Amino acid sequence: QAQLVESGGGLVQAGGSLRLSCAASGGSFSVSVMGWFRQTPGKEREFAAAMRWSRGSTYYADSVKGRFTISRDNAKNTVYLQMNSLKPEDTAVYYCAAARIFNSNSYYFPSKYDYWGQGTQVTVSS
Repeated sequence: QAQLVESGGGLVQAGGSLRLSCAASGGSFSVSVMGWFRQTPGKEREFAAAMRWSRGSTYYADSVKGRFTISRDNAKNTVYLQMNSLKPEDTAVYYCAAARIFNSNSYYFPSKYDYWGQGTQVTVSS
C-alpha cells in the first residue's frame, strides 16, 4: 500500500520561507506525477505545484509561480516544496499527492491523483 508522509509545515511570518517534504513508501509504487495541493476551511482543494517524475517537468499555479519551487530526490523517493516570500493568503493545509498517470490537461485536478498524504499545516502571520 503506497503511503505519502508530509513534514515541514509550521508558523512563519510573512516574507519568510518554509520547505515541505513528502516521502513516498510502500513497495512497488508506480508514479507519473507528484503534486502539492492546499486547502483552507470551506474551500476546495487547490493545485499549487506538480512535477512529472520521469522528465522532471514542473508546473505551478499562477498564485505561487516565482515563489514556490518543487523538486525531488529520487534516491529518497521524496519530493519537496520550497516556499519563499510567503504571504498570509498561503496559509492552508498542504497535501502531497501522487498520480499513476500524467495528463497535461488535468494534472491540476485533485481527482486525478491516486494517493494522498495526511496534510501539514502552514500558517503565515502578517
